[in-house]
Parts: sequence; structure tokens; C-alpha cells
Amino acid sequence: MLGGTSIKVLSGTSHPEIAELVAKRIGVHVSKAEITRNGVGETNVKLEESVREADVYIVNTGSGPDGLSVNVSLMELCIMIHACKIASAKRITAVIPLFPYARQDKKDKSRAPITAKLVANMLQISGCDHVITMDLHASQIQGFFDVPVDNVSLFLYAEPSVLHYIRQNFDVSNVVIVSPDAGGAKRATSIADRLGVDFALFHKERKRANEVSRMVLVGNVTDKIAILVDDMADTCGTICLASKHLAEAGASRVFAIVTHGILSGKALENIEQSGLEKLVVTNTIPQGEHQRLCKKIEVIDIAAVLGEVIRRSHYGESVSKLFNEVPY
Repeated sequence: MLGGTSIKVLSGTSHPEIAELVAKRIGVHVSKAEITRNGVGETNVKLEESVREADVYIVNTGSGPDGLSVNVSLMELCIMIHACKIASAKRITAVIPLFPYARQDKKDKSRAPITAKLVANMLQISGCDHVITMDLHASQIQGFFDVPVDNVSLFLYAEPSVLHYIRQNFDVSNVVIVSPDAGGAKRATSIADRLGVDFALFHKERKRANEVSRMVLVGNVTDKIAILVDDMADTCGTICLASKHLAEAGASRVFAIVTHGILSGKALENIEQSGLEKLVVTNTIPQGEHQRLCKKIEVIDIAAVLGEVIRRSHYGESVSKLFNEVPY
């Protein structure tokens, strides 16, 4: 318990908006830090407030606006952690809404790197004492760390928020929860059980990464409102193909709820041309430009969830209570 120490929230440049919302949630301001890059792209961090003996939370996500690459964001986070470490911070927590390189979590072919493990090593060597992240692509990434990791899932820890959204916007008696792949079955069944509705899933075969060749629906969606749930939407090939199959299988309406709306490449074009009525994402990464370009995108604010996890962490309270409480 660090309730007797001061709490400091610092923000990187990848997503300052969510850092402000999180700080507001817990009743503090974002501490001042100057982050600059020189002509060759090296990052320099200057802390403009004392963090000595403070409980420090550094908010930086795995992507950002204006073409800021995940590599720049990651290096910036490591440098900020190191700066706080040598400035005598009592504890340093990296708050990473979208964990970088989370999809490179295993050796799936010869000579492939396990980059998520490398990222874990980088954060720990930099001086990180605790990690808060959101909906890891694979839960085993928590095992790559030797420090505590709070994996705040939109569909588990913050599940009440999703349930609240579904109940507010749909006739629950006519809803079916759908997983776009077998790997997401646990996520889909968790929500379906809490709502008391049926669930379905797709079996999919890939030609290569981000390209699905064949999908087979298991379950009944006839005359139902089908809600696809997943942790991530990148090119949206899977979700858009799933929405097409759901419509062909007799679903009356098709929606999708995902945690991380990366939406790269032709994702926005795919969404506009798909049978999806709406794609609901969170603001783990900036979504303003995506919303401007595609009217089908709706954003759930998860700053309240992250802020509550930070508050509970600081005061030594149970985080698992968020399984059953909407943090509003």
C-alpha cells in the first residue's frame, strides 16, 4: 500500500488525451514533462516536477497520432521510466492501454522472435515495477514479466461496462454474442453467460497473417442481433468477413465491439462497405481521426476503468472487484 506517498501521473506523446482523462478521474493533474526529439530522431525526456518517493504512473500506448510509430512510443516509455527511476521515484507503473508487439507472443515458425517477451525485458530493465495494460492479445504475456501485471480486460475486468452498453442499446432477448475465432470463445461465453443469451463462433483458416481464407459459423443467428466481440481490429478483414457470413446466415443486424481499434490500411473502407451497422471500439489509442473518416465507429471511454485501477493499486485495494462493478 502506497497511500501515504504522493501520486504522479505522467504522459507520453502517443495518447495525451487519455492521460488527462485518467488524471481527472483520480483527482490529480498530469505532471509536467518535456519530451523532444533531435534531428536524428533520438528522444530526450526532462521531468519538470519532482518525483522523489512518489508513486508514479506513466501513460503511453502502443501507437499514436500523426504517424507516431509504435517503436518511438515504446522507446519514449522506456526513457521516461528510466528518468523516474534515477530521480528516486518510490514505485513506477507503466500504464500501457495497447501493449506493443502483443501479437508476437510465441514462436509460430522457425527463427521467429518472441518480441512481446523482449518488450517485457525492456520495460523491466528500464526500471518498471508494475504494469497496467488492457486486453492483452494473449494472456501468457503476463508470464513474460517478473513484476506484477494487471491485464484490465474490457470484457472481464470492465465487463460491467460492456454489459451496460449492450443492455442500453439492444433488446437483449434478441441478442447473440459471436466470437470471430475459436481463441475468443472464452471472451464471448463470458459475456453471453452474464447476459443470459446464446453465443456462436467462427472457425477460421488463414492464408497468412491478417488474411483469412475461410470461415465456418458454429451456432444459430437466424433473426437475431449478432454482436461480434474481439480484442483487436486491425485491417478488419476478419470482422467484415464475419459480418457478411452472419448476414448470410440470417442475422437481422450485425454489430461489433472490440477493445483496440487499430484500423490500419483499408480498414475504414472495409468497414464502410461491410454489413456492419456499427463498430464499437475503445480509446486505448486515439480514435478522433477514425471517427471523422467513418461514421460507423463509436467509442467507449475506458479512462474511468484505468483510473479506478490506478486508484485501487495506489491504495492497496482489490482490483478484481471491477469484475462486478461499473467504475462510474
